[in-house]
Amino acid sequence: MMFDTERESVPLAQDRSAGRTAVGGGAPVVPPPAGRRARKGIGWPARLEIALMTGPTLLVFLSFVIFPVAMAAYYGFFSWQGYGPPTEFVGLRNYVLVFQDGTFIDALQHNAAIVVLSLVLQGPAAVLLALLLNRKMRGQTLIRVLVFVPYVISEVVVGTGWSLMLQGSGAVNALLQDLGLGWLQSDWLSDPEKAIWTLMGILTWKYIGFAVILFLAGLQGIPDELIEAAAIDGASYWQIQRRITLPLLGPTIRIWAFLSMIGALQLFDLVYIIWGQYVASTAGTSTMATYMVANGRNAGEYGYGNAVAVVLFFVSLVAALVYQRFVLRRDTEGAITGGRN
Repeated sequence: MMFDTERESVPLAQDRSAGRTAVGGGAPVVPPPAGRRARKGIGWPARLEIALMTGPTLLVFLSFVIFPVAMAAYYGFFSWQGYGPPTEFVGLRNYVLVFQDGTFIDALQHNAAIVVLSLVLQGPAAVLLALLLNRKMRGQTLIRVLVFVPYVISEVVVGTGWSLMLQGSGAVNALLQDLGLGWLQSDWLSDPEKAIWTLMGILTWKYIGFAVILFLAGLQGIPDELIEAAAIDGASYWQIQRRITLPLLGPTIRIWAFLSMIGALQLFDLVYIIWGQYVASTAGTSTMATYMVANGRNAGEYGYGNAVAVVLFFVSLVAALVYQRFVLRRDTEGAITGGRN
């Protein structure tokens, strides 16, 4: 028995020194490469299942997102009036003119200001309202409904109503006069120093309900045991909110900020309804979308309008990618299953 063990240990030791494993004195068994083992796991049935489940979504995405963007980029290379095939090729002239137009630069700056002010004004107010409505009180359900109602009202109705109330002889100035605050009356829509703040007030009133409902949903996912344990340890209400609630609500806040940023960059309807295509530029409330419509479709320059649409698309895309890379990365990484090589 001892002799057999010593005799078989010699070739085994030799094979191990050569980086192989042998069984007795037979041929060495070489393990297959790691890549071949990994590819062996997915067969044709699994590939067919993936194709069937992702195929319709991919087809819709290509048809309604990628293809329109590609066609807009194509028409942007032509001077086209919107009818017939485009024939007058102008190259990159439309795209160059977009960035040479000071009116577009002003609209881009207005969009940037709306993005920042939306986050600064709506975010803290929505968090405070969500914390308040998350506590048990009388009429809690009614207050939640009233806060959310402006969000479900059509933009056309909101824009028309506010434009009538904010006119020089509108209901807002009349109410201020009746309250003895006539010195606060102002031209809320045409004054460049106040128009942007008027717009932000309307946007905050319109969209804060969405943020509140989103934050309330996030608050429901915070375990009550953590708050009870902190209260037992002597933490005050505001200490609990600052140390426990807000950090755990962070992913929801970051998602809302992403949605708010993209919506602010593509803002069109309320500005166009309240200020129109001409007053918006002079009042300092024009956006890239209103500029696109005013200088594209309404001016009969569809080629130039498509170029503006492509620029708007890439501005939103770059902002979304940068935000996802530096802000949402910590949240998206936690949602990805599987390890990294």
